[in-house]
Amino acid sequence: MFKVAVIGASGLLGRAVVRELAAETPWQVVPTAFRHGGPQQAVLDVRDAQAVNAFVEREAPDAIVLAAAERRPDVCEHDPAAARALNVDAVRRVAAAARQRGAWVLSISTDYVFDGTQPPYRIGDTPNPLNAYGHSKLEGERALLETSDKALVLRLPLLYGPIVGWHESAVTSLVPAIIASGEPGAQAAPMDAWATRYPTFTPDVAFVIRELLLRCADGEPVCGVAQWSGDEPMTKYDIAQRIAQALGVEARLLAQPSPTDATPRPRDCHLDSSRLETLGMGRRTPFDAAIRAVLDAFTRDGTQRSA
Repeated sequence: MFKVAVIGASGLLGRAVVRELAAETPWQVVPTAFRHGGPQQAVLDVRDAQAVNAFVEREAPDAIVLAAAERRPDVCEHDPAAARALNVDAVRRVAAAARQRGAWVLSISTDYVFDGTQPPYRIGDTPNPLNAYGHSKLEGERALLETSDKALVLRLPLLYGPIVGWHESAVTSLVPAIIASGEPGAQAAPMDAWATRYPTFTPDVAFVIRELLLRCADGEPVCGVAQWSGDEPMTKYDIAQRIAQALGVEARLLAQPSPTDATPRPRDCHLDSSRLETLGMGRRTPFDAAIRAVLDAFTRDGTQRSA
């Protein structure tokens, strides 16, 4: 039976991938988590070479989905060594272990490898990251492809989907400020109206990853670099307006036309998804429907509703 290891299975995207594979395939799925391992998850620290080698040797997966990373730009800026340990060294380590096993590896990367000045970006366009996060992910891409010729970098933009708390996505992290701005006498909540993002629903990404794994299982793995993105351009101000509408909140939002982040971020890194589209892959859930489903799972104070 085809066997898939999902490294980083406790995260926003990793959970969606495990859920998709469990529901839609007969494959054996081995999820791992850094510190939240449970009955269904093995604990694996990808920074530990011995642990990675032992895991791959023991489980002998046919494919590995690597979704573990340091994805917070501000954290990467302040601690580049820690970012490199996860985003570069761990990728090389997993790729080397996979190569020994003959396993295909899919590693998640980001639109932040580009500078955002000339969208849309095709897979062959020259990267030019603006911040430490983008640099570390670009180095991780190179580490993967230098280490294994049976590997795929999948670049993704801003992700959102089923969450464990508002903080888990840069989309849903806006919710507390949106709700607070609707309270009587509250000040307007400032929202970036400068950078254009393309929010992408994690169940849609998981669908794409399953399609890529199907190709691998059929002996036709997709290798090199691929990209997938939602197709609705929005600033954070736009996102906040649509979240407020979904919540039924009369939010007071203040559009900020200039960047205010301490860490430099690109203006518009729209990823061209044509490689996967040409292969007949992909699914895009409309943002309004998807965000409503995400929000409906929580009360306004951020408490998860019981199933």
